[in-house]
Amino acid sequence: MTTVTTVPTTNVDRLTRRERLAEGFQQHGAIVVLAALIVVGGLALDTFATADNLTNVLVQGSFLAIVALGMTFVILTGGIDLSVGSVFALGGVLAAYGSAYGPVVAFALPIAGGALVGATQGALIAYGRMAPFIVTLAGLLGARGLVFAITDEGNKTPKVESDLFARIGSDGLGRITWPVIIMLVLFVVGWLVLQRTRGGQAVLATGGSEDVATLMGLHVARVKMSVYIASGVLAALAGSLNAARSSTGVTTVGVGLELEAISAVVIGGTLLLGGRGNVTGTLAGVYLLGVIQNIINQVGNLTSSVQSVVSGGFLLVVVVIQTILSRTQRL
Repeated sequence: MTTVTTVPTTNVDRLTRRERLAEGFQQHGAIVVLAALIVVGGLALDTFATADNLTNVLVQGSFLAIVALGMTFVILTGGIDLSVGSVFALGGVLAAYGSAYGPVVAFALPIAGGALVGATQGALIAYGRMAPFIVTLAGLLGARGLVFAITDEGNKTPKVESDLFARIGSDGLGRITWPVIIMLVLFVVGWLVLQRTRGGQAVLATGGSEDVATLMGLHVARVKMSVYIASGVLAALAGSLNAARSSTGVTTVGVGLELEAISAVVIGGTLLLGGRGNVTGTLAGVYLLGVIQNIINQVGNLTSSVQSVVSGGFLLVVVVIQTILSRTQRL
């Protein structure tokens, strides 16, 4: 007769399972909550699950998603970019002016401007060893000042003059507009870069520990500079797509956009300290914020202050949960 010996589960095994569960919820919890919220919204509100409403949520979130994608890479290195809202507005203004020379210039001009802002900030942070918060706060003020200087203190609102460029903002494949398609393509590229390339692993390593990354032979300063350039380019691109959709370069857009982008990244599971996170979580975070706002608007009778309290409270809960999960993984 064969005797079967049962090996008891050790504390290490239990700890490993707990760590894996905590990490899985941290990285994919936003997707689960988003799916649940969509189901609840569809059951509770007659107008929520309509094609028009869901399409509107998808389109409105596409601009923030592009900005948040760049912010994800910045935060993964342990940095922050407070300038993206102003660069978003700058991109829209430059795109509107550039549209007079065709759609190519309408995209190239803001992208070049965003790259210049990002490169300047990245150089100061990576090579000048200055604090990202201070540098990008200066970038926020500088880019916004440049917007007002170009538009004569906001008195001259540039109009989009290229019909082809304007159609990029409104046309698409069926109900899916080009901004949404471009956003999805960018997220696929971002996922591939982060998960399948040495550059992506360098970003994660830099955020995990700069000293260890340096010992691994990584050029940490170059990694940092590259993510700020990418953030500037993506913010300006999102601004140009917004200008194409609205047919004008509005100077006041993008105020507070940096906070929304940071919120989406954090809700998506990326740690503010860097080194851990993913772009799919960021995308879920963007649309989780969008769905919450959409449901609040449909409920009605809620002032903007109440909406802000609800959004802020939700973000606070997410940050607290993330902190607890992070500690669980370190135990």
